[in-house]
Amino acid sequence: MALGKDYATQECSIARALEIVGERWTLLVVRDALYGVRRYNDFLVHLGIPRAVLAARLQTLTAEGILEKRRYQQSPPRDEYVLTERGIALWPTLRALGLWGREHFTGTLLRYFRHADCGTDLGPYGECRACGVVVPVEDVVMEPGPGLDPDPADPVSRALLKPKRLLEPLQTEPA
Repeated sequence: MALGKDYATQECSIARALEIVGERWTLLVVRDALYGVRRYNDFLVHLGIPRAVLAARLQTLTAEGILEKRRYQQSPPRDEYVLTERGIALWPTLRALGLWGREHFTGTLLRYFRHADCGTDLGPYGECRACGVVVPVEDVVMEPGPGLDPDPADPVSRALLKPKRLLEPLQTEPA
């Protein structure tokens, strides 16, 4: 029997969530948006995603209220994509998935996530072990870990070699 294209017969909140974020590239687009990527071309070069697929993912994420499309330039018209509260709420899921992937597949520490107020590494649930609080996304600083390529080819990866707060717009430099 062929696998269906949706989860319409499933009465499950996980199945409903997968309808929106379960496509191959979708969580990587959300991850990059958390990292501060906002512009179409930056998503394109960092992810290596086909243009048509990226356009479809951005359209779906915008329609579902996970991203908001904002005009940042009038002539020629240019838009950027910013996470909404609904999109930001995916941070714990992405954090847990990243930890799971590192533990079970790569073993390589690519990034540190720290509490901006005190510099303490976050625990597995996004908690600051020193302060005893779950750290809001905007108070998380991301720093490169020892497993990252120190000389990446694309401008987004180069920009992500510098410590930065999540959600702050990423500033890229041309190659």
